[in-house]
Amino acid sequence: MQNRNVSEISVNSNQDNLMKVVMLKKSVLELKKVEKPIPKDNEVLIKVHATAINSGDVNLKNLRSKFLFWLLMRIFYGLKKPEKLVLGTALSGEIESIGKSVTRFKKGDLVFASTGMNFGANAEYVSIPETGTLAEKPTTMSHQEASAVPFGALTALYFLRKGNIQQGQKVLINGASGSVGSFAVQLAKYFGAEVTGVSSTKKLELVKSLGADNVIDYKREDFTDREEKYDVIFDVAGKSSKSHSKKVLAPKGIFLSSKKGLAEESAENLNFLKELIEASKLRSVIDKNFPLEEILEAYSYAETGQKVGNLVITL
Repeated sequence: MQNRNVSEISVNSNQDNLMKVVMLKKSVLELKKVEKPIPKDNEVLIKVHATAINSGDVNLKNLRSKFLFWLLMRIFYGLKKPEKLVLGTALSGEIESIGKSVTRFKKGDLVFASTGMNFGANAEYVSIPETGTLAEKPTTMSHQEASAVPFGALTALYFLRKGNIQQGQKVLINGASGSVGSFAVQLAKYFGAEVTGVSSTKKLELVKSLGADNVIDYKREDFTDREEKYDVIFDVAGKSSKSHSKKVLAPKGIFLSSKKGLAEESAENLNFLKELIEASKLRSVIDKNFPLEEILEAYSYAETGQKVGNLVITL
């Protein structure tokens, strides 16, 4: 592991109450050992088997030394939030123990979850309230595949529903090969839309395989130059705007951008996605798997913008 961006603090590994985490301080990643969390009465302690790196994690890392990051942290956590933060929001694993008030889950359950703005998923263990965005893992998915769902698919589902997607509509997904985009293509098809996916040349075949009816190579043409009109334009890539897209929006068309707002998450939606997965209506696209010890390489690769689908850290 290179030392210029990641530091590892060694602690006696025989101490059972310690765990490895990926901690962030001023844009520097630290692979450290800290005390394992003890679940509260209403929480479950999850042994993480896989955790995904998403665009939110990368953006947060790059904002770490800026005023905007400080402001966001104060909005969510108040003035006493520590400077260091354990990254990650999406995970899949096994419940190791439960609080005394927990009734929905038991020790040994295989689950997947989102920690949302509490972060902390890039770690060997995490505690989550049983009422949080937590559900039993799809039986047809590996932990690696399942860890991609709580960010990418939940985000795609939230925005498509926000756009009131309907059967028979024409929907364009700009950025159709990334984590959110790859799920958005599949969900839009599930809802009965005619889907056009925008991506780069080498990723078009993947987008087609996810169910897109039409594909556009953004390196060769601007989708706004077409005469086609779309009922919903979902800009996952953050490369367009409503004003730029206006000429290809239908008269009552809706423009959505995942870069302008946080997706609302719930266990209900996670269970809905689980049902689609087990019915073979939804799948995860995994670009690469990295061990936790190669977290620097994983984040460096994510920052290139070249990934297809999801990046997963296996523990």
